[in-house]
Amino acid sequence: MKRPHRTSRHPRLRTTLRSAAAALSALALGATLVACGSDAASGEPRVNVVAFQEPSLGAFLPAIIESRGIDNDHGLDLRFTYATPDNYNTEFSAGHFDVGASAALLSEALRTERGSKVTYLFNLFDYWGTVVTKNSGIKSLGDLSGHSLAAATGTTNYAMFAWFAKKAGLNLSSVDTQNQTTSGLSTMAKTGRTDATELWEPAYSTLTHGDDSISTVNLDYGAWEKAFGTDQIPYLGVAATTAWADKHPDEVQKLYDIYKDAADWVQQHPADAAKIIAKDIPGGNAEVIETLIKNNDRLQLDVQPAAKVANGIRSVFKAGIQTGYLTKQPPKSIIYSGLK
Repeated sequence: MKRPHRTSRHPRLRTTLRSAAAALSALALGATLVACGSDAASGEPRVNVVAFQEPSLGAFLPAIIESRGIDNDHGLDLRFTYATPDNYNTEFSAGHFDVGASAALLSEALRTERGSKVTYLFNLFDYWGTVVTKNSGIKSLGDLSGHSLAAATGTTNYAMFAWFAKKAGLNLSSVDTQNQTTSGLSTMAKTGRTDATELWEPAYSTLTHGDDSISTVNLDYGAWEKAFGTDQIPYLGVAATTAWADKHPDEVQKLYDIYKDAADWVQQHPADAAKIIAKDIPGGNAEVIETLIKNNDRLQLDVQPAAKVANGIRSVFKAGIQTGYLTKQPPKSIIYSGLK
């Protein structure tokens, strides 16, 4: 039996950013508050986790884990802190958090090139991204040349988009790309302050629901299979510092089991899950999230140990090399192999 929802033991440690300095200060404080140890009341091992702010996919399953106390059921005390992509990358790279729950593969590979020792524990979502616009003259990626594009350039979703743009013949240097936070992308798309916006789920479905003024420019996913011989595109998952993962194999297994149970519950109870997830998304609509969960075509929820999707992971790294995001394949240790 699932235990009642908790309200006191897992306060959502949100990072509402008004300036970069304030954000870093808040995150540093959060890291101090959730330093490794055990929960005083239960004795459960405590793990400090940083994730992207809503509406990003990195916050999707943590909402379920916190609401239903799934970590408690597996004997862990997960403490989540939420950040913008830029500050997430800064804080995780600096070692202020042991676990990153918005671990995009290309970002983790780039982290290893810069000297950080991290390992991709398990996959959560495969890749899906798109471009939306209110400009009737933009019907393909090539049409973006000479126009402005809002994008969260610090995310791997944008880095992956760059590969599809290159395959479509678009030189991104010809695009006026304006960096935004993940939460700010929907606002840019609604207001039309840029000619187009690159974004992903769940923001896409929330944004386009009932709004016929927004059109979609799809990416050519067939190009991926032609290039790499696989349609598998592992994208976002959970990573950890290699030192922490090596020292805490039992916690890593429990962490995977927690996320797997959360994903299974979401798929088995889409209506209830949608209500939990939607309440934390700006302008979130539970009906939209429920539909997204049920069809999974754009959500691409796919929780698997990294070792089971190793071929797809290496293809993602090859794509990163082709766009210049990476200079080489990362070490084999980036693909964690200790999960059952």
